[in-house]
Amino acid sequence: MENDNNIVSVKIGGPAGTGVKSVGLMLAKIAARSGYHICDNTEYPSLIRGGHNVMQVNFSTEVVTAPREKSDLLIAFDQLTVDLHGDELHSGSGVIYDIDANLDLSKIKKGVSRYGIPLKKLALEAGDKNIFVNIVALSAAIGLLGGNLETFKKLIEEEYGDKGEEIVNSDKKAADLGYSYAVENYKDDLRDYMKVIDSFNSPISYMVLSGNEAAALGAISAGMQFAAIYPMSPINNVLHVLAANQEKFGFVYKQPEDEISAINMAIGASHAGVRSMTATSGGGFCLMTEAYGLAGITEVPLVILDGMRGGPATGLPTWSGQGDLQMALRAHQDDFPRIVLAPGDVEETYYMVKEAFHIADKYQTTVMVLMDKNLCENDRTMAFPDLSKIKIDRGKFTKEKIDNYFRYKYEDDGVSLRSIPGSGNFFIANSDEHDELGYSTEEIEGRNKMMDKRMQKLITCAKEDMKDPVIYGPENADITIVSWGSNKGSIIEALKNFSNVNYVHVTWMNPLPVEFLTNVLSKAKHVVSVECNYTGQLADLIREKTGINIEDRYLKVDGRVIYPEEIVEKLNTVKGVKK
Repeated sequence: MENDNNIVSVKIGGPAGTGVKSVGLMLAKIAARSGYHICDNTEYPSLIRGGHNVMQVNFSTEVVTAPREKSDLLIAFDQLTVDLHGDELHSGSGVIYDIDANLDLSKIKKGVSRYGIPLKKLALEAGDKNIFVNIVALSAAIGLLGGNLETFKKLIEEEYGDKGEEIVNSDKKAADLGYSYAVENYKDDLRDYMKVIDSFNSPISYMVLSGNEAAALGAISAGMQFAAIYPMSPINNVLHVLAANQEKFGFVYKQPEDEISAINMAIGASHAGVRSMTATSGGGFCLMTEAYGLAGITEVPLVILDGMRGGPATGLPTWSGQGDLQMALRAHQDDFPRIVLAPGDVEETYYMVKEAFHIADKYQTTVMVLMDKNLCENDRTMAFPDLSKIKIDRGKFTKEKIDNYFRYKYEDDGVSLRSIPGSGNFFIANSDEHDELGYSTEEIEGRNKMMDKRMQKLITCAKEDMKDPVIYGPENADITIVSWGSNKGSIIEALKNFSNVNYVHVTWMNPLPVEFLTNVLSKAKHVVSVECNYTGQLADLIREKTGINIEDRYLKVDGRVIYPEEIVEKLNTVKGVKK
């Protein structure tokens, strides 16, 4: 099997209910435990039942940051998988299928090995022809790829141990049968791609995490005490992690009746003095916008996770997008100091969400973290963080009674001393413009001073906390890519094909690092914007703030990941590119 840059890609496809996601994640974990880095990509339709599901797992001895258009091995549970993904195989790759299913493989190109396995027959031998088919198929793949069967069986114990000994033993039997069949019948095609490598014994240990899971863990490690989240794709795994761990870590997770209740509960909890968050997607955030402004005018710290998907309206509910940037910046009437961040991978997500709570407390305002669906739901390997270095700083916050306390006192940095109900410090918090005590006012000077005070927070934040973009690739490049979010991984992989291309990865959207971007982009010879929205929202924001217009834009709106191959193809159209 050919592979690019030592990356092996395995794609698993079949109808919903065949365990595509579960065995794909198990494959990712097996690869990680064997010492490899992984990156996966999951696609599924917006259906309650049925539909075609597919997952690609990519693993390598080097850090792998993006999926591939081509696959080295296809596990096909049905004809549709063959029809849709057969052309993604290349000469030297292979396809695993049920030899008894009479699948039409005529369109599979020459040079692709065909691994017929009696999947349902072996699954029935293990106990159930439907339940254990995915285990048989995965174990056959592990055998062909040179993986360790015992690692797989240990993982079965961990994943299914709560289902009882009988189920675990049946799963193990299915694994034995699939592995043995592949090794015995296709011994001339066995590879060593998944053998346990030396890095397995490295002092660095890796987790397999999705962006959602990283966000949830980042929130927990930041000392979050309350989360109210109404389920909505693609952020559902955030609430799954929080709900499962609230007793262990001593916080409260609440699933309210809708998104409006969710954000208002989180605002109320924050007003009471605890670190709080909510999470939603673009459609849910539309319902939250009134309360978004309430948090702004009452100066309540609040972290909001927005899992971006295609719109408008319901749009593409199970596919990715980056169309919420301008909404995050403009939602609600009038101006208030909203801070907007956008991580690009799993590790950035963990640390950025953790930092979001610190920033929210420091500036007593909202911090929105934008995460596209591809980042939310796809997995990467990540090193275990050093939790001993975590320090929680609540900013200007007191529980003590203060003489002559003014909750909204005018301060040079825009941040007033914050107190909470019950501390003995009297103040009013409502949705009206107000004076320093919180009393509603329409007085001209007071209004002007209070607006200045609130907006000063962004100026202070830009000086003290805002992070400049990271530049990947050569400093003096002929072509400069500007992008954000999960596009990061594909762009970094694409850069390996060129010697004169660099990438400006933007993570702070508001405040925007205007000086840095102006300096870099004004000197760049040719700039290309890469985004997953129709208009190029980041490019437009950069033009608004810097005056620099990025004319060359590669924009994708179909909800699918931008593959490295697509970036390479785009760059090959630019004059002066060097491989």
